[in-house]
Amino acid sequence: MAIQTRYTGLIERYQDRLPVTASTKFISLGEGNTPLIKLQHIPRLIGKEVEIYVKYEGLNPTGSFKDRGMTLAVTKAVEAGSQAIICASTGNTSASAAAYAVRAGIRAFVLIPEGKIALGKLAQTLMYGAEIIQINGNFDQGMALVKEVANHAPVTIVNSINPFRIEGQKTAAFEIVDELGDAPDYHCLPVGNAGNITAYWKGYSEYYADKIANKQPIMCGYQAAGSAPFVKGSMVDNPETVATAIRIGHPQSWDLAWNVQEQSKGWFDKCSDAQILAAQKMLSQYEGIFCEPASATSLAGVLQDLSHGKIKEGTKIVCTLTGNGLKDPDTAITQCKSTHPVTIEANLDAVKKAILDQM
Repeated sequence: MAIQTRYTGLIERYQDRLPVTASTKFISLGEGNTPLIKLQHIPRLIGKEVEIYVKYEGLNPTGSFKDRGMTLAVTKAVEAGSQAIICASTGNTSASAAAYAVRAGIRAFVLIPEGKIALGKLAQTLMYGAEIIQINGNFDQGMALVKEVANHAPVTIVNSINPFRIEGQKTAAFEIVDELGDAPDYHCLPVGNAGNITAYWKGYSEYYADKIANKQPIMCGYQAAGSAPFVKGSMVDNPETVATAIRIGHPQSWDLAWNVQEQSKGWFDKCSDAQILAAQKMLSQYEGIFCEPASATSLAGVLQDLSHGKIKEGTKIVCTLTGNGLKDPDTAITQCKSTHPVTIEANLDAVKKAILDQM
């Protein structure tokens, strides 16, 4: 019987497809190899003949897809002699950067918008010991400051403008083709800074170059209605949405993402906050998959475009779920206020009655 190779992280698994050498010291937390889960109940509930899979990136080490790019960005920063990294963040990037900095033995500085970061993400960043700088402004203002300060301080930027982030994130497409045997018909993603949709397309394209995949997917990027510069066709100065991870009005991968849309014959669309939260709840209550609100934007877009006939039946769809639901517990609890637990007496009769009343 053949012995299956066990990889400790995505750089090791795909090192022949990544910009590393035999002497590169990998900074890894065992990221990658996340589940590709076929939805069993939602297609039936909406009455559509489609296969929908979700790439659940919330099971990366810090709970989001950011770890894919961060492992390589920090690896290359250390290789270049950097002693500190910096990022602007709505939460997930800061948590990931802080964790990988600890792993590498270097410092992490993160700029976050005050009062605009989900509690789970802030808790992570604090626990990893990053130097947190809160600004009276949004992510886009923080990103502008990070790019300026990098010209005056010895720090390496690890936002998605760092090309090694895109290189690491492209490996999710490799994993999908490895598991499905080919690319899906549609690949649907939440879009904030637009680095991830760029990275997936790069990954699929490189597989074709190696003649492993037979087709390229149509790439569909979905934004929150209050934070939808790609749908509007121009930047948004004051983006607002409950999906904090994609509350970005000035995407850093603007031109690259438009190229993806054109090359894949895909599109950008928007979903309301209500649609996003409904999709998040559907995934939890019908499929047992708990993702953060921004993640559910991909499924919300699929449900919308299936109902309009824009996405065709009889096709195979992959939705990227970018982060774990535990990233934003407050939003989840707010959605479930009507089903908060009822307190009963601690005896058998009371427990039996509580159960039977619900049967």
